[in-house]
Amino acid sequence: MLGVPVRGMIVMGVLGVAGVMFVANGGKPMGSDKGEQVCKVTVTADILNVRSGPGDMQPIVSTMPRDAVTEAADRVENGYRMLGYRRWVSTQFVALTSDSTCG
Repeated sequence: MLGVPVRGMIVMGVLGVAGVMFVANGGKPMGSDKGEQVCKVTVTADILNVRSGPGDMQPIVSTMPRDAVTEAADRVENGYRMLGYRRWVSTQFVALTSDSTCG
């Protein structure tokens, strides 16, 4: 078959179908749209340190005042919730908002 082994044709076909499914789903992996998940936290400390990684030895990149509300990720590591790229806060000093659907 034009010098292409059957195994290679199967692999190319599977990758082609996966690519079409990815594009058809708006560039997101299939099954990743589980409804709109809302994840927001409110700061409960007087001043909250935002760190570059999930740990108290990580450098402080910014601070947030009490009662500030911000979007957060569903990801929690070592007692720290991820807010965004290189932005982590201690879960001891934030509370999920009432409309949050993350854990």
